[in-house]
Amino acid sequence: MAPSIDLVCGFLGGTLLSVEGGYRVLQHPKPERVFSRISDAKWFLAVNWCEQYSVPAGILNHQGQVSYLNEAVLDIGETAFLPLEHRKAVFNTCLTLSPGETGTYQLSSNKYVSILGVEIDPRYGKVALVRAI
Repeated sequence: MAPSIDLVCGFLGGTLLSVEGGYRVLQHPKPERVFSRISDAKWFLAVNWCEQYSVPAGILNHQGQVSYLNEAVLDIGETAFLPLEHRKAVFNTCLTLSPGETGTYQLSSNKYVSILGVEIDPRYGKVALVRAI
């Protein structure tokens, strides 16, 4: 008997499927990989979102920590990408955004970041996907 699919949804350019035992991400390099929780599958797609950019990009949580950063951020440094004094305002900007809406925040006279607020795990609320523009 073929496995049944109860849920199919899009998230950050990826596709999530519920399957027996958990959730699959169609874009995962190992197609047989099953995540036990949907939040783990969403986290994979959020990391994948950051990795698709050659510019600095990362995931900012409600505590002001960059939970994930791509290689471009490693090259310039976490605080050069997102200075500590701006993190609260960047995160607050994400809270005002509607689903799918992107915001912009000015860090300095010539430095801006793009912000996308998403909920990966309802236990923790939104996170801000941030990338340099």
